[in-house]
Amino acid sequence: MRLSTDQNRDEVMATETIAAAVEAGVTVFDTARAYGWDAEELGHNEALLAGALRTCRAHEKARIVTKGGMTRIGGGWIPDGRARSILRDCESSLVALDGIPIDLYLIHAPDPRTPWRTSVRALAKLVDDGLVTRVGLSNVNRRQLDEALDLVPITAVQVALGPTNVSAIRGGLVEQCAKQGIAVIAHSPLGGPKRAGGLARNQVLVDVSAAHDATPAEIALAWLLELSPVVIAIPGARRPQTVRSAVQAASLTLTSDDRTALARAFGTPRRAPQQQSHPQENADVVLLMGIPGAGKTRLAKDYVARGYLRLNRDERGGSLRELATALDQELESGARRVVLDNTWLTRASRSYVIEAASKHRLATRCVWLDITLAKAQLNVVERILERFGSLPTPEELRVLARHEPAMLTPTSQMHALRELEAPSVEEGFGAVEHVPFAREDTPRQSRGGVFVAAAALTHLGWERRLKQADGAAPHLVFDWKPDGDAGLLAESVASVAAEISGPVDGALCTHAAGPPVCWCRPPLPGLLLPFARAHGIDPSRSTLVGTAPAHRTLAATLGAHFIIV
Repeated sequence: MRLSTDQNRDEVMATETIAAAVEAGVTVFDTARAYGWDAEELGHNEALLAGALRTCRAHEKARIVTKGGMTRIGGGWIPDGRARSILRDCESSLVALDGIPIDLYLIHAPDPRTPWRTSVRALAKLVDDGLVTRVGLSNVNRRQLDEALDLVPITAVQVALGPTNVSAIRGGLVEQCAKQGIAVIAHSPLGGPKRAGGLARNQVLVDVSAAHDATPAEIALAWLLELSPVVIAIPGARRPQTVRSAVQAASLTLTSDDRTALARAFGTPRRAPQQQSHPQENADVVLLMGIPGAGKTRLAKDYVARGYLRLNRDERGGSLRELATALDQELESGARRVVLDNTWLTRASRSYVIEAASKHRLATRCVWLDITLAKAQLNVVERILERFGSLPTPEELRVLARHEPAMLTPTSQMHALRELEAPSVEEGFGAVEHVPFAREDTPRQSRGGVFVAAAALTHLGWERRLKQADGAAPHLVFDWKPDGDAGLLAESVASVAAEISGPVDGALCTHAAGPPVCWCRPPLPGLLLPFARAHGIDPSRSTLVGTAPAHRTLAATLGAHFIIV
């Protein structure tokens, strides 16, 4: 990658580096259509590689791994998993490679805007059409791999894996690949440009490398290659000497003491002790998990009231891994009933808790608070209103989100849902309890209101539909107009006021299109909930008059009656 993406790249040196790899016996070369400075350079790395392989006459025996489904906008990396984009990228890669066939073609990364199954089916069609020999995935988790396996044979999975990132191991991805006979291509095996230099300062690597007359980087690669027979490392060499060093690492043989020391240093999981057939009395480690807004805090308080010690990152600070370390310390000190409540979205993050409990011969019980995104969004907005009394602007929200755990942006919550890996006993849990979300019983307001989408007023017959609601109730006319002015609603508010006897207000979201930066763009509930609080009305007893699927979704989120115009 960096032979093309570095701003100070040297194409002569790049060709020499590829030639050195060929001379050292390397036959597999990893590239991607997106490797270049920007959108104008898509295919640069593939063409560079093809030219270098032909120069050293290695193009006939080289096996090319390349990737598609990624574009470059403003120099950024933007996944594009649409079927037509993957086909277009593959065809363009074949042109850039100038007749050298693609042995393995990967989806560069999941696209959150495209259904995962759509992208994977596009991969399968590339094989069916004879464009590539084999297909695989890149930058995925265990859940995404399992879903893909139902649709197409997967030859390889490419993920970040090395001393500085063992999530693929802890998340069960490497284990699943080994079971299925799938190769794991470890990219950034030395941590990438920002972390690779730190390996030379790792005392364990330094000590082991001295015993083998090797470099710390070579020991790190040797350790990685010994993790599993399916693991293949692809260090991003930029100089001939770096290539030769990497090849040297493949010939190193580590001792059992080396492996133990390196595993301890890099945090790879130990085999958990066998769980006791009879649980310890009055001993329970509970991991509450779910996306933000699922109700974990409320349930954790119930456990605390029953005598559990609560460990929460938002209160203690630090990382989830450090929270697992705190659990280990508390259990060592004699605690036996502990509840941990954070998101715990990934198998990798949860593995540290399971390991800490197992060390003390305790099973971990997972309680998964399952909730739809819409309901979780409602809970977050209510929490923000309770905390501040009004919704922060997008600018205020970005600042607050850095310091206030409860201050979430809509995109961060959406990202959490995409990252979520459903828990299972296969991870090592003693049990997994699935708890559907149920709203807390609270005294509700006795009356409802009426929410009117401004778009409904442009349709014939809206007056008749409006009269199906309570004309004496407070009414809110709402709309979304990027860069608009609140005065734009004045005419709509006046039109509704002429038809009903109750008070009428207006609320307008003026924030830009694209990924939501605010909580007030429908179908998010941020326009309606402040109005409901101000007028003492119960949204679930209210009526929403609208026209679009977003309005129907918003009504369902609130539990309101929907009238379509």
